[in-house]
Amino acid sequence: MKQPVTFDFWYAVNNTEVIRMPSRHLETFGATVLNYHMVCELMDTVSQIRVRTGRMQASRPEIITPEAYSQTLLEGFGEEAGQYVDWLKQHEKQVRILQYGYKLKQESFSEHVVTDNLKAVVERIKSEVNASSDPMSAVLIGVDKPWDVCLIKLFWEVIRSSAKPNIMEMEKHSLFEYSKLSPNLRHDIETAFIAANRNPALIKDLAALLDKHSAFDEYQDRFFSLVKMSGK
Repeated sequence: MKQPVTFDFWYAVNNTEVIRMPSRHLETFGATVLNYHMVCELMDTVSQIRVRTGRMQASRPEIITPEAYSQTLLEGFGEEAGQYVDWLKQHEKQVRILQYGYKLKQESFSEHVVTDNLKAVVERIKSEVNASSDPMSAVLIGVDKPWDVCLIKLFWEVIRSSAKPNIMEMEKHSLFEYSKLSPNLRHDIETAFIAANRNPALIKDLAALLDKHSAFDEYQDRFFSLVKMSGK
């Protein structure tokens, strides 16, 4: 496979093929470790195949508003990978059904070169991964440079396949609501309610928090019940 002189993220994206997806979706309420096995042909070298094996760690997904859509923080990735993530944010509208505030960390990896044809190496690795029964292992064909973009492509595919089960689990816990309130903010509001219940002097602070985030309408029944109980 002859590679162009100028490398960019589109070259890597268009030459990335996910051979085996993880059998389990991303964790809804915790971090996920994704193990990968990436195979690529070396540039201008016949029958030389590089195999990279490593892991990425993704923080738990959060529902956030488009206005507050924080940059996906990449650790251990190159400039092209960051450019690809920026493009995805602007164009992958279906992912905005569930906004992901992710921190993705590229952890340790190893690599080695074997002399064989690409198809044979891929089949061998896929068989080994299947035999390991690791539900969070993936196998992909990528490029030797910029190879970390291939990992972003893999991760985005995993996000898309995980969106539906993540949403269903969040709905069961009443976390997925068409609201501007993130889970972190809801946690802060719950904490403020508990504090105000214990100390009525903090009711004004609670009201200010609700007003600040335009959340008063949603919590007004609970708020006025608290005020009534406090005798204020």
